[in-house]
Amino acid sequence: MKRSHQETFVEEEAPSMTEKLEGSGCGGGDDNMDELLAVLGYKVRSSDMADVAQKLEQLEMVLSNDICPSNNALNDTVHYNPSDLSGWAHSMLSELNYYPDLDPTRICDLRPIQDDDECCSSSNSNKRIRLGPWSDSVSSDSTRSVVLIEETGVRLVQALVACAEAVQHENLSLADALVKRVGSLAASQAGAMGKVATYFAEALARRIYRIHPSSAAIDPSFEEILQMNFYDSCPYLKFAHFTANQAILEAVTTSRGVHVIDLGLNQGMQWPALMQALALRPGGPPSFRLTGVGTPSNRDGIQELGGKLAQLAHAIGVEFEFSGLTTERLSDLEPDMFETRPDSETLVVNSVFELHPVLSQPGSIEKLLATVNAVKPGLVTVVEQEANHNGAGFLDRFNEALHYYSSLFDSLEDGVVIPSQDRVMSEVYLGRQILNVVAAEGIDRIERHETLAQWRKRMENAGFDPVNLGSDAFKQASLLLALSGGGDGYRVEENDGSLMLAWQTKPLIAASAWKLAAELRR
Repeated sequence: MKRSHQETFVEEEAPSMTEKLEGSGCGGGDDNMDELLAVLGYKVRSSDMADVAQKLEQLEMVLSNDICPSNNALNDTVHYNPSDLSGWAHSMLSELNYYPDLDPTRICDLRPIQDDDECCSSSNSNKRIRLGPWSDSVSSDSTRSVVLIEETGVRLVQALVACAEAVQHENLSLADALVKRVGSLAASQAGAMGKVATYFAEALARRIYRIHPSSAAIDPSFEEILQMNFYDSCPYLKFAHFTANQAILEAVTTSRGVHVIDLGLNQGMQWPALMQALALRPGGPPSFRLTGVGTPSNRDGIQELGGKLAQLAHAIGVEFEFSGLTTERLSDLEPDMFETRPDSETLVVNSVFELHPVLSQPGSIEKLLATVNAVKPGLVTVVEQEANHNGAGFLDRFNEALHYYSSLFDSLEDGVVIPSQDRVMSEVYLGRQILNVVAAEGIDRIERHETLAQWRKRMENAGFDPVNLGSDAFKQASLLLALSGGGDGYRVEENDGSLMLAWQTKPLIAASAWKLAAELRR
């Protein structure tokens, strides 16, 4: 099988990491496809895994040893269609004149993936396999190239899952060998997959070696910097704030006074846009009162932020009042901590990515929602990650996190052109979440994301009914996404009155609105 030694390009846009997942069974595809190999674009049925793995091992041995000295394919770039990896491997073995009964002294043994590969090492160890249809020649001015996948890609996914399984079964000696393997393989994998795998490798290592940094050692100012970079680089937080603000505006169209309790004030990035929208309301703006909740370590920052918001309100002609509350845990909040004025103000409780950390302490989310219920808000806005990282089983949580963060890293890589420094900071922001999801347990594991369906059940059990966000919110959120230059891969989806922001076909952020159940509003 003779091919040109020069690498060629295929005029076909390479599928993103998320598209590979979706096309192989994750999120609505063929459930018989192996999801984790799909991260790299390999569409393999679970029932064929053993056969495909054996063929790939045989193929690697042929390419790595002097079994076929007359073969001219050893330095070639090979093209294949990932929809038939098994057939491709079989075809390659046939064309390379490989026979399973060849003298075994000339062939490496098939070994577990955690073993060293010295036996099969050679100058051809960097042979690359390229995604795309078979093609011998393509125009040199092609503007779209497919993604190069190193041979180590398959082993990387296998090693990640095998390491997580070893951790699940507390086989720490095997896990130790595997995590070292993962780290080296991840370092040689280009693109989003290599980056996300590196964070998962570090997280697995921390879990294996029980290296858990104290939360007290984390500098809050550094967290703020990371969050600001993530806000500027990606549309996720913008979508969260915009969608929540739209729900608030629709709920206070006739109110003369608006009081918002923000359960996580942070840098207050959500409120200037709402204040400007209120200032433009026909008939004049209502009064706006903001109660911001933060941690005691950020007490000075909360007051400083309140002063800046007051200056903005004065400049745009909005009557404004600010008060700050500090608490170590949201579940420590009590109804009498909030000065409510039901006769003159519409009360809104706002939470953007603030509820899931409360799940780390049993009973805390029920107490917090009971407090929210007791202050009788006219509206509750909730935005959370659309993921299930709060299950009891480690392996299920690991697999879910691998798919979720692969999509996020994929969107950073392909979604929008952003400065490399901002992308790196955003990757660090997400990487810290990965470390917490995978490496931490108990009260230290605060990234306990749950799906919209799970939050619906919690909110309904706490005495709230859903509020339909409406078609206007959907259209405006879609318009915002287009104007922000987020890229073609992002889309807004409607889900039973709630809105989701998806990358490709995978929902990543869910926004919902709630009101007190009818019997509780009396």
